[in-house]
Amino acid sequence: MNNGMDSMIDMYLFETNSLLEQLENIMLEAEKAKAFSSPDIDEIFRIMHTIKGSSAMMEFDSISKVAHRFEDLFFIFRQNNTTDSLSEGMRKELFNLILRTNDFMRTEVAKIEQNEPISDNIDHFINDINTFIEKLNADEPSTLEAAEMTNAPAENNVTQNSAVLQSIPATTSPYIIKILFDDGSGMEHLRAFIVKNAISDAIGNNFKFYPEDVEHNSETCNYIIDHGFFIFLDDESVMDVTIAAIKSAPNIASFEVIANPTVEAAKAEEAKPELQLKESTQSVTPSQSKPAKGSNPPATQTQQTKQSIISVNLSKLDSLMAIVGEIVITESMVTSSPDLKGLKLDNFLKSTRQLRKLTDELQDIAMSMRMVPISGVFNKMNRIVRDMGQSLNKDVRLTIIGENTELDKTIVDSINDPLIHIVRNAMDHGIEETVEERLATGKEPQGEIVLEAKHTGSDIMITISDDGVGVNTEKVLEKAKRNGILTKPESEYSKREILMLLLAPGFSTNEIVTEFSGRGVGMDVVKQNIEKVGGIVSIESELGEGTCITLKIPLTLAIVDGMEIAVGKSTFTLPITNIRQSFKCTQDEIIYDSLGHEMIERMGNYYSIVRLHKLYNLETEVTDIEEGILVWVEASDISYCLFVDSFIGEQQVVVKPLPPYLNGFNIKNSGIAGCTILGDGNISIILDALSLQTAFENSL
Repeated sequence: MNNGMDSMIDMYLFETNSLLEQLENIMLEAEKAKAFSSPDIDEIFRIMHTIKGSSAMMEFDSISKVAHRFEDLFFIFRQNNTTDSLSEGMRKELFNLILRTNDFMRTEVAKIEQNEPISDNIDHFINDINTFIEKLNADEPSTLEAAEMTNAPAENNVTQNSAVLQSIPATTSPYIIKILFDDGSGMEHLRAFIVKNAISDAIGNNFKFYPEDVEHNSETCNYIIDHGFFIFLDDESVMDVTIAAIKSAPNIASFEVIANPTVEAAKAEEAKPELQLKESTQSVTPSQSKPAKGSNPPATQTQQTKQSIISVNLSKLDSLMAIVGEIVITESMVTSSPDLKGLKLDNFLKSTRQLRKLTDELQDIAMSMRMVPISGVFNKMNRIVRDMGQSLNKDVRLTIIGENTELDKTIVDSINDPLIHIVRNAMDHGIEETVEERLATGKEPQGEIVLEAKHTGSDIMITISDDGVGVNTEKVLEKAKRNGILTKPESEYSKREILMLLLAPGFSTNEIVTEFSGRGVGMDVVKQNIEKVGGIVSIESELGEGTCITLKIPLTLAIVDGMEIAVGKSTFTLPITNIRQSFKCTQDEIIYDSLGHEMIERMGNYYSIVRLHKLYNLETEVTDIEEGILVWVEASDISYCLFVDSFIGEQQVVVKPLPPYLNGFNIKNSGIAGCTILGDGNISIILDALSLQTAFENSL
């Protein structure tokens, strides 16, 4: 029972969160257009109706009541199919009311996710909606009266036969039963399926029903709410039994038996091919069905689309990914077994090639199942730009490019906070304070922030750029000096290094703490979160032209492309994304800093040399700088050269986290990110390029 309830709550949370996100997107687009279109109004009405019904079923009364009252408000707009008659002030008030209601529901849903009690204090929301309705009533009494009459209980409205026949496919059945469910009962399509099963148990399957796909297609809810659920009977003798079955079903508000006036004409057409009859009962063409405005009759295409997509718990995908990783490792161990060396096994080699092909395909499919579009995170930024624009009195548009780019679900969740901080910074610091400042520099009055995502091999590049004032590097350097975060003389800082100071903990260019910035937390959070998922942050800016922040993030954390390197008898794996170049050098190229540490010059800059055998106290015969290989490593804002014995080769490896009991040994700060199992069964340590240099310097 508990498992069943948990499953229902998971389904409710998934559906409600999706609907609330959809509602916010509709609202923001409508606010840009300064009006709701008729489809927007219908969609918002449906969203509120669905949330109301499902929340009532789950006994989340506060959410249900707010959604119900909001549904009443949009029912009024639905009668006019427009909000064009609203004044500018009323329209702005409506937009703010929708967003506040959406935020309230999101907060309550988050409480449900955290197993916290939801709020009972909803009077202020109800009062705000009632006040808005009263204002509408004062401005447009005729509209409200018509809406109230239309919103009367179903049993007070007598449906004409002609209206019923217009909302269903053509049928030759002489008797039609129209069934209406209780208002707000929710999941009407499943309730209709229960009624259909009850009738089947009573009279067998000698009847038809419409909509036909109520079992699988949740979209039929809207059609049933607007028109009802229809049963078609050919035999009057089963009428009483059918009615008894309908009466015994739950949540039936009313039902009506209608004699089909076209039955005589239908009988005359019986001689026509059976295919014609099948088409007339299974498809809804414009000439056969004229649904009321705002309804959404089900279609075969929609049914197929819905059935092809299912929701899967993320933990199951994690388990699948772990098993696939084990299969990849085991396959490599089998095909690379030392027992097979020297044997001529043509058939075995042929089979192993096929096995490799299949494991690669399995690995790709398993990874693709975890991939989700980044649009969910990108679209949230619309709300931030909108709210901050109003608060700061700035006119800014958000342009989104590449929102369909996909990456791992875990990484998508991790980049949400960094993107929020970067966009807030762009709004607060980047875009000019006044329109006059922009016009004086020859820019458009409206500022622009561009969010772009694109694939680059095994990584994804996310850029957040604005056309604002840019960064004054002199002021940044001066503020960093006052805060005491400089690690070398000011004259030695390059422009890139100065810009990276913006990511330092506690650093802010604002002198005064405001609602949006000044505490020096935001950009530090960006750096930490992106580095946690193996990403790199870089900043470019031109004074007066704007700023561009680039996030380079791996597509997945489960499997990485690595370079196997040897130091003595040990094997290490270095992610290829961190390798910029590998080269040999001579002793003459080595210089020493004031502390006697080795350094080497590459492309005009000097980089420290990290000797891996010294860091981990490994025995090796390759200690001469000329005998080994230097690997130019780059991670975030850190660059250095790693000295190793030799390269073994490139290999795709499955990342295995280190056991939790090793956390007490400060492993994470020792330049180790995890481990992997090689094809020969040996373990290879995966190096953390970001902390490796710091660990080496601390070991000296």
